[in-house]
Amino acid sequence: MTKLYVDSDITDIAKRLEPLYEKLAGKHILMCGGGGFLGRYFSALFQHLNRDILSEPCQLTVLDNFVSENNPHYEDGERDDVTFIHHNIIEPFNTSTKYDYIIQAAGIASPFYYRAYPLETIEVSVTGTKHMLELARRTGAKLTFFSSSEIYGDPDPKHIPTRESYPGSVSCLGARACYDESKRLGETLCRVYHTHFGVHTNMVRPFNVFGPGMGERDYRVLPNFASKAKDGQPFNIYGDGRQTRTFCYITDAIVGFMHVLLRGVPGEPYNIGNPKPEISMIELAEKIKSLLHIPNQINLIEYPDSYPADEPNRRCPDISKARTQLNYEPQVALHDGLERFFRWTQEHFVGGMNL
Repeated sequence: MTKLYVDSDITDIAKRLEPLYEKLAGKHILMCGGGGFLGRYFSALFQHLNRDILSEPCQLTVLDNFVSENNPHYEDGERDDVTFIHHNIIEPFNTSTKYDYIIQAAGIASPFYYRAYPLETIEVSVTGTKHMLELARRTGAKLTFFSSSEIYGDPDPKHIPTRESYPGSVSCLGARACYDESKRLGETLCRVYHTHFGVHTNMVRPFNVFGPGMGERDYRVLPNFASKAKDGQPFNIYGDGRQTRTFCYITDAIVGFMHVLLRGVPGEPYNIGNPKPEISMIELAEKIKSLLHIPNQINLIEYPDSYPADEPNRRCPDISKARTQLNYEPQVALHDGLERFFRWTQEHFVGGMNL
C-alpha cells in the first residue's frame, strides 16, 4: 500500500506540539472525514503520540464514506487505538461514546469533485455539520469545523492579505457556490451553536495546504503538476496564469489546526496557512521546473467543463490572529515544502494522467 504520509513529518509535527501533549491524554476524539488527505495526517499523529509520548493513550474514532476517495485506506474495525466506521455524516451518527473533541473535516474540497457532487458537497457541510454540533451539544465535546479560504470568494485587493473579519465576496449562483456557500453556512451553524447552546466551536480556514499523501487524482494544481512532471507532459494552467496563491506545507497546517482544536477561543474562526510568498501559477510552474531540473512546457488553456472557472484572482491569508492568540507561525519555506512533496510524488505517482 502506498505510504500516505512521511514519518519525519509526523515526528516534526509532534515535536512542535510538545506543550499541548497532555491535553490529549486519555481523551476520546471523533474525526469526520478521516480518510482524506488531512484526516490521514491526524490519524498518523494521534497514533504516534499514543505509541511514543502520551502518558495515557487517546482513543480515535474515524468516520468516512469515501465519496471522493478512489482507494479507501481503512476497513471497519479497530486498529492501533483507531476505530474506523464507514459512515456518511449527513445521516445521524448514533453512539454512546462521550467524545472530548470532534474534528469535522468531512467535505469535498477539490473543485473537480465538488463540481461533480454539488448536492453532496452542500449536505456534508450543512446537514453533516449540524449532526456533529448536536452530538457536541449532548456530550460537551469541543468541535472544530474545517471551513475553507474559499469562503472569502474573490477578495477586494484592499483586503489582501485577508483577515477573518473580511465578510467575503461570494456569488450564491457561481460555479463554486455549492462549496463556498455551504462552508459559510457551516460556520454560521457553529457560531449559532456556540452563542445559543454554549457549544465550544472553532472554525479553521485552511489556505492551500499541500504535502505527501495528496491523491494524484485530486485535480488541484500541485498534484496536477506532479503528475505531469512524472512523465514529462506540459504543465497546463487554466486561464491567464496570473492568479496567485500562497501554499502551506502539511506540517505547518496540522500544527495550526491542533492549536485551534486545543487552544482556540470559543466561537472564533482562524486562518491557517502561510502568508508568503504569494505566487502566480506561472511562477509556480517555473519554480517547479527549476527545482526538478525538467524541461516541461507551460501551456495556458481554457477552463474545462469539469473545473469551475470563477476562481479567485488572489488568495493570501492574514494570520495575525492565529499568531497573537495561538502563537502559530509557519516554519516550512515554499521551496522546502515543494522539495519534500515532489520527492514523495516522484516515488508514488504513476504519471500519465489526463488532467
